[in-house]
Amino acid sequence: MDPASQDINLNSPNKGLLSDTMTDVPVDTGTARTSIPEGLTEAEEEELRSELTKVEEEIVTLRQVLAAKERHCGELKRKLGLTPLDGLKQNLSKSWHDVQVSNAYVKTSEKLGEWNEKVTQSDLYLSASSTLEDWSEKLTHSEAYKKTQETLSQAGQKTSAALSNVGSAISRKLGDMSSYSIRHSISMPAMRNSATFKSFEDRVGTIKSKVVGGRENGSDNLPSPTGSSDKPLQDHPPF
Repeated sequence: MDPASQDINLNSPNKGLLSDTMTDVPVDTGTARTSIPEGLTEAEEEELRSELTKVEEEIVTLRQVLAAKERHCGELKRKLGLTPLDGLKQNLSKSWHDVQVSNAYVKTSEKLGEWNEKVTQSDLYLSASSTLEDWSEKLTHSEAYKKTQETLSQAGQKTSAALSNVGSAISRKLGDMSSYSIRHSISMPAMRNSATFKSFEDRVGTIKSKVVGGRENGSDNLPSPTGSSDKPLQDHPPF
């Protein structure tokens, strides 16, 4: 087998290793050289290629510097407590300011102002404005407008009066309920201090004491509530 094809097998443990017979093969690491464009000499081509290489290197350098500046800017904003939203607002404000001071915006504003002046000074605009004013004056002085205005005014007054009456009725009802509660709480002590209530309380106490005394003496006959067997009970006025 040819030694140059020994390690072509991808499953070989020696894949990727060059054989001794291939170590002397030159390898071109540069880009393929194109033909010289027409109208350029070889010296001019070399000069242009050299300048292109320098410009590309400068672009790479500027990108690196820009990335470093952006990182530094981000650190400064973070230390100052500025959020991305603040930066967005600032950018929008700056953009709007740039738009306002731009020549296109200024010319457009001037043109719109001229058109507005021409429209407002035109006969058609003046005639339309006068016609609308006449219609408005006729409408406000018409009988239908006056009747509608009076009807709405009366409806508003009636609504206000109805709401006021409802509020007054609710207030009176709450006041009556409060007065009843106060009178009820006051009437109970007054009833207990009345002569009728005290007389009834004394009579009940007397009956109770006699019943307890009769049981202690072994008597089965309950005494009369008045203390005698013949005299009827004295009528008392209701309490």
